[in-house]
Amino acid sequence: MNVGMVGYKFMGKAHSHAYKDVGMFFDMDADVVMKAICGRDEQGVKEAADKFGWEGYETDWRKLVERDDIDFIDINAPSDAHKEIALAAIANGKHVFCEKPLALNLADGREMLEAAEKAGVKHAVCFNYRFLPAVQLAKKLIDEGKLGDIHHYRATYLQDWLVDPNAPLAWRLKKEVAGSGAHGDLNAHCIDLARFLIGEFDRVIGHNRTFVKERPIPASTSGLSGTGTSEKGEVTVDDATGFLADFKNGAMGSFIATRFATGRKNGNTFEIHGSKGTIRWDLERLNELEVYFRDDEPNEAGFRRILVTESTHKYAGNWWPTGHIIGYEHGFVHIVYEFVQHIAAGTPFAPTFLDGVRCQEVLEAVDLSIERGTWVNISEV
Repeated sequence: MNVGMVGYKFMGKAHSHAYKDVGMFFDMDADVVMKAICGRDEQGVKEAADKFGWEGYETDWRKLVERDDIDFIDINAPSDAHKEIALAAIANGKHVFCEKPLALNLADGREMLEAAEKAGVKHAVCFNYRFLPAVQLAKKLIDEGKLGDIHHYRATYLQDWLVDPNAPLAWRLKKEVAGSGAHGDLNAHCIDLARFLIGEFDRVIGHNRTFVKERPIPASTSGLSGTGTSEKGEVTVDDATGFLADFKNGAMGSFIATRFATGRKNGNTFEIHGSKGTIRWDLERLNELEVYFRDDEPNEAGFRRILVTESTHKYAGNWWPTGHIIGYEHGFVHIVYEFVQHIAAGTPFAPTFLDGVRCQEVLEAVDLSIERGTWVNISEV
């Protein structure tokens, strides 16, 4: 399975690691071959190809998607490039693995989904947190009815990398490139996890803030850091977005995503309350799931921690002996494994472009609710 990848920085490194390690730890129906990585800066992409283990590189993604020796295209370039690259890859018969959010807007996402389905290619959105053992256990407990009827879903995604007003104006802070700020970047993960775990959204109402309106034009950027110049530019996305939700199953939801949560580096959490119990998960302690069940004996009742390193937990048995934890990067390995198996052996797979579109519907419904100052049904977008 020959991979061509567009993008070579933060997500490019994470995806490269996944392609490099997946065959070492999982039995695959097809070998993953890292054929070519693509970026506009020839020196930078050449160095990345050498460092990450790619056979070669391209500086024009159009050449990459047209190559006969490429089976699927991985897109982790900025959001404004997703649609054009994906449509070209699909037109050339390539399967597509795309970072989230799927597109700059819902209309583009729907166009990408329609093209992929019409062409019959396989498609995926990189909602990697679904594929961590603790999240898989949460899904299992819910599906088995261990929590009973779901009443509340509370999600947060808290970061603080923009608290400093002198942090440079990275591409993630420009609406024309990123589509939105904390909402599309962070709430997208929260929305997907909620859909995966408890079901579809019915209606939403939100509010947002941009706390710092102008930032230094970047001299250099790397991941979530960089240096700025003396010149300033306008921030055109949200710094924080929160919203309330009603789910189709009757549950209530609350969501907050921010890059201004001082002291929080990557606090992606969910807490789910049901008639029979509660579960809670935090990405910063990703090997643990907290659980509480109402039917425990009164003198033994209380929240307890499950360490999901036993081989009985999904994916855990492919890694290390019991008690030896895994990390952030392993979710990427797991989703790559599932997608390659989907292509090679026809095994079931989600999240697809359809899940990306469903997520985009919620994101845009929240934006519309902020514009109108009222609840918006998901069916309206």
